[in-house]
Order: sequence, then structure tokens, then C-alpha cells
Amino acid sequence: MLGLVRATYLLKGVWAILAALVVGSGLIWLGGSHPIEAYSALFSGAFLEYHGFATTLVKMSPILLAGLAVALPLRAGLFNIGAEGQIYLGALFATWAALYLPEMPGWLQIIICSVAGAVGGGLWALLPGFLKAYHGINEVIVTLLMNYVGINLVSYFVSGPMLADGAPYPYSNEIRESLWLPHVLPGTDAHFGVVIGIALAVVLFVLFRRTSLGLSLATVGHNPDAARYAGIAVKRYVMLSLAFGGALAGVAGAYEVLGLKYRLFHMFSAGYGFDGIVVALLAEGNPLLVALAALFLAGLRSGANIMQRAVGVPTTVVEAIQGLVIIFVAASMAFRFEKSLLAGVLRRRQALGAALAGAGKRGSESERVGEQRP
Repeated sequence: MLGLVRATYLLKGVWAILAALVVGSGLIWLGGSHPIEAYSALFSGAFLEYHGFATTLVKMSPILLAGLAVALPLRAGLFNIGAEGQIYLGALFATWAALYLPEMPGWLQIIICSVAGAVGGGLWALLPGFLKAYHGINEVIVTLLMNYVGINLVSYFVSGPMLADGAPYPYSNEIRESLWLPHVLPGTDAHFGVVIGIALAVVLFVLFRRTSLGLSLATVGHNPDAARYAGIAVKRYVMLSLAFGGALAGVAGAYEVLGLKYRLFHMFSAGYGFDGIVVALLAEGNPLLVALAALFLAGLRSGANIMQRAVGVPTTVVEAIQGLVIIFVAASMAFRFEKSLLAGVLRRRQALGAALAGAGKRGSESERVGEQRP
């Protein structure tokens, strides 16, 4: 019984999503549509139709990488709220590498551009990591404010030094076709970035669960003082966890250029860095669950337009449902099974049952001993 209740608590994120969908069905009904028809159109269009699923994968790639960018520092007890700015800096560095490095084999330059994007995002996250590690400055505030600096820095470059000739809108020149990421679904925009994101999620999962590095990160996150006593370089782990998290977000920005847009645009991200925060919290930092949460959130985004065309529900309703998901997931994080009243009752029942069983066993042994006496 105790295990069943604990498993129910572990699925609290699922219950939170279902609760958000139930409340969202009320919004759909108030809008004059049938909730079941609307959700059927949304999810079937996002996951069962070929082009709809391709759109879901396109949106999943940056959300997944941004979610991993939040989940990695979260393991060390840090909140990286700056994935959006890190996405922009990664895209800037990758575009610079794609446009200005000399020609070489396409696969090699794709790797170089990916590394350049990781460097851009990593360096942008290294500053708040340094301020946190050596000056105790709150990383939430610094990473949040650096989002706007990064967005405007990219806007400056695409409006000036990198502006394409005759461009009616701030964007750079197009990168060479040899640098485009290969597509995973023919005839669609779904690119190889989503495969790399899933592979990185698996790598992080193994790193967290099976390596001393993952154990050290968890120790720093749970108890920095104990980590220092154990000889772990806490400051170094704080800086590196934020820097590598930023590098993952930078790769997301690089793949938005290499895999989808093929040039750097002003305000090109649709808030993917903030979506990454949602999926990381929904998955409670588990990289594999981050991938599932990113798939779900990407499906909501891609299915919104399909739902609007099919049943006439405005896309703003889906945005409201996304907000409800955030609210319910945030509320669910306050529930801990070990601290719940139900857990205490079940533990007392188990202890009482064990005590009664022990007393019964001792009584039976006493009776046997009495029967054996002459």
C-alpha cells in the first residue's frame, strides 16, 4: 500500500498536467467548442499526422536542449533562468562561424558551428556562475537580466555588422547549404537537432546516475557544506554546471540557425529558453523525463494552429493551457510524499502491523516451548 501511494506521488507531474487540461477544457467550452473534439484535433494533429508531428519535432529540438540547460545546473542546486539569452548567444557564435570561417567539408564545419554555439552559450552562462561562486550573487537574478542583454546584443549585430545587403528586416546573410542540418523526416523541416538533443539527454541521465561527477553535482546541490568537507571543489562545480548548461542552450540556438532558419534573425526565438524552465521543472531535473516533457510542450505548440483550424478554438487558449500547466506543475512541487500526513499514517500502520506480527510470533514460540516442557 505504501509503495502504491508513493508511486502516485511520483506521478504528480502527470496529475498536474491532467488537472491543467481539465481546467483548460472549461476555457474551450466557454469559447463555444467541445473540449473532447478540440483536444482530439490538437493531439492527433501534433502527434499522429506526418507534417504535424514534424512540426512538433521542430519545436521539440530547442525546447529539449533548453530544458537540459536548466536541468544540468538544477542538479547542483542552481536555477538557470537565462537559457533564452544563451540561445541567442549560441546562435550568434554559430552564425559567425558559418559565415566567416573558410570553406571546408560540410560535416566538419557543422561540428565547428555546433561547438561555436556551445562556446557562445557557455561563456554567457559562465559570468553568472563566477558571480555566484566567488561573490554569492543570486544566479536567478543575473541569468534573468542577462536574457535581455543577449537578445539586444544579437539585435545589434543583425541590424548592423551582420545585416544582409538589402534586407527589409534585421537578419544576416544566409549560410551555405552544405551547412544545413540533415532532415529526419523527408519533405519537412524536422532536422537532426532533435536526435542530438535526445542523445544528450541520455548522456546526461547516465552521467547523473552512474558517474562520480553526477554524485558530486548532487552533493553540491543538496549540501554544499558537506561537499566541501568531502573535498569537492564547490566553486568549480557551480561555475562548470552553469557554463555547461549554457553550452547546451547555445547548441539549441546554433541548431535553430543550422537546421531551420539558415540565417540569424532579430528575435528569432519563440521563448524556447523559458519553455526549457517549464520542462525541467516538470521533469524534476530528470534528463529523460525532460525529453518527454519537451515532446508534450512542443505538441501543445504545434497542435494549437491545427486545433484552431479544425474546431475554431483560438491559439490563445492553448497559451492559457500552457500557463495552467506551469501553475499546476509549480503547485505539485510543494507536495512531498515523505512529509505528507498520509505517509505518516501508513508508516505508523506498517510499524503497528510489524509489532503485532512480532508479538504473535513470540507468543507462538512461547506456546511451543511450554508444550515441550515435561
